[in-house]
Parts: sequence; C-alpha cells; structure tokens
Amino acid sequence: MIDPPVLKAIQEQIESLVDDERKELERLRKLVEKLKPEVRNIQPRSATAVSLVGTDGGNNQIQYDPFLVQLIRVVDSSNNELILDAVTPRTPTAVLNGKHLSSDGDALTSIGRMMKRLGARSLDEVCTVFEGKDDGRSPAWVQEYRGLAEWAALLDLICERDYGSDTLIVRDGPLREKMFKKGIFKRYFELIEEGIADVYKRSRRRIYLVGVVKHSKVLQKFRLAMALEGVLRTRYPAYAPVLDYLQKEAFRYKEWATNASSSDEFFVAGEMFMVKFGRSPHDPVWIVDILASQAHEAPKIFGYLQKDSQHGFPVPFYPQCLQRAHEAAALVDFDIDILELGIHKALKNHLGERSRIIDELAIQETDVSQNRY
Repeated sequence: MIDPPVLKAIQEQIESLVDDERKELERLRKLVEKLKPEVRNIQPRSATAVSLVGTDGGNNQIQYDPFLVQLIRVVDSSNNELILDAVTPRTPTAVLNGKHLSSDGDALTSIGRMMKRLGARSLDEVCTVFEGKDDGRSPAWVQEYRGLAEWAALLDLICERDYGSDTLIVRDGPLREKMFKKGIFKRYFELIEEGIADVYKRSRRRIYLVGVVKHSKVLQKFRLAMALEGVLRTRYPAYAPVLDYLQKEAFRYKEWATNASSSDEFFVAGEMFMVKFGRSPHDPVWIVDILASQAHEAPKIFGYLQKDSQHGFPVPFYPQCLQRAHEAAALVDFDIDILELGIHKALKNHLGERSRIIDELAIQETDVSQNRY
C-alpha cells in the first residue's frame, strides 16, 4: 500500500501533468468538433450475417508441452470449421508449404487455394516473415501464420461458397495488413473484389465485407474529446467516418491510415468509421472498416450490422455473429484437455519405458508462485 505522503506527492505530479496537457485536449476537441456534421442515423435492416475468427494463442494453455504446440483454427458463426492446423515454433517452412500445396502444385487447403490464386508456390513469396532460413525466422511467425489462415478463410468464404441471400461477412479485425510482401495484399483484395463480382454474376446476390475492431488507437486518443464535444452521444444508433486527418493523428505508422498507402505499398483496403449500435448516449463505440469499394453503401451495411448487434450477448451492442464465432472457435475446457492428452500420448510413445515421467509432471503445479494470491 502506498504511504499517504507518497500518494499526495504522486497526486500533485498528476495534477501538474494534466494541467500541462490542457492545450493538447483543447486541440483534440477542435479536431473532433469537425465530426459533428458527419454523424448519421442508422436504420436497422435484415440480412444474413456470417463471420470468421481465429483463436488466440493464449487459448492454447497446455499444462506441460515442451514443444509449444499451437492450433491454428478458424471457425465461422455457423460453427463451420474453415481451417484446422497444428504447428510448433520450429515447424520448417517447407513442411508448411507441403500442407497446403501438393508436389504437383494442387491446392490442398484454404491457404493453398489462396497461394495458388496469388501465384505463389511458397509461403516466403506471400509473407516476409518466412523469408530466409527457418532458424532465422522471427518468433512472431506463428501469429502471422494464424493471421494468414484468417485471410485465406475469408477468401474462401467469398470465392468458394454459394449464397441464397444478400450476405454481410464480418471479419474480426480491420481490413488493413502489413505482413504481406509488396504487391501481395493489393492483389489479394483484387481477388476479393473479383469474387464478390462473380457471386453477383452467378446468383444476383450481393456480398458485403466489413472488419470490426474492438480496440483502436483512434478511440483511445479521441474518446474524451468526443465525449466533451457530444460526438456519437446520440439517443439513436449512429455512425461517423474517421476522417483521414484523425487517422494520421492517431496511428503511429502513417501508412496504416486510409489513403496513405502508395501504389507500391498497399496496406489499407477499407474505409474507417466509428459506430454506435445502441440507443443510449453511453453505449459503446466501435471502429468498423468497410471495403473501400462499398463505402458508399455504409447506411445499408450499418443497418445490417445494427440489426445483428442489438441482441448481442454477452457483449451488448456488439455484432452477435462475431460473438457466436468466438464461442465456436474458443479452445477451452474439454477441447484443451483433449489436446493435452494427445500431446502427452505422443510424448509417452516417444519416451518408451521412461514415459511415466510425463504423468509425474502432469500432476505437478506449473506455477507455484500463484499460491501467493
């Protein structure tokens, strides 16, 4: 516990800092004030809503796993498993390539189909993280591989499925990415556009694509200024565009902002909006990317999303399709138990007569320090 004299000194320092930052807050308020005329009402609309989401690495809480096996799993909101793969940080790139493309170049998986459409024979032609020798790869390659799986599943949803009605596809995350090699992300979204056009040509059904962001630098930076200026503090569902100057103000990397990508470096495929799906001034605000070519249909698209979000559970006024996908994709409880048993069985088979050591370690506490709490 902090001593009272120390606490008083800290409070005085904080008050001094806040006093010094008043001018910055006033500047942010002036920037946000320009959004007031841009706020629009949302009218609910009905449509089929489909979503996809990948599990977080933190969900794979294996109690004893010296090989750090991780599952790469992508599931949609109808509980359809789109991708399931298992890797370790030491899995060679050549092995990964063999999972997705046969020796004849035929696609074996969603990632393989994406690679083939992109004209790539190896993952190092798609993502920079796979370049070079396997032992020189960044430890972050597994996270990027998981992201690659989500992008591949999204492309499959658009190019490999038939739809009986107009459909909104909701991605868990922005329509922005930096992990692809130069020119690949641009070509990827050209394939998305071609797939959407092909669906309409075949079935006269329209596919809309958005990305929903739970945590954003934009909201962190401007939240207080927006509240003070009354932006999106309406008594009806509403949205407003995140204008370019606000994105450049908020993002550390300027190329992450809309219209900041050059023709050579394409990182952004969406137009960014702030959206409130509830009717209370105090309901949460989310960041949503709409596919740039569909941004002019924002009123319709947000109507679909609002309809799907109004009964959101357990997170209120958050797209229910995303929440269903999260629930379906989560690797917890029984799923984790089965995964642990599979790893332990494989280890026992490898260790032979010394396999009982696995059972000994399985019943030991992995983090004794937690007994402090």
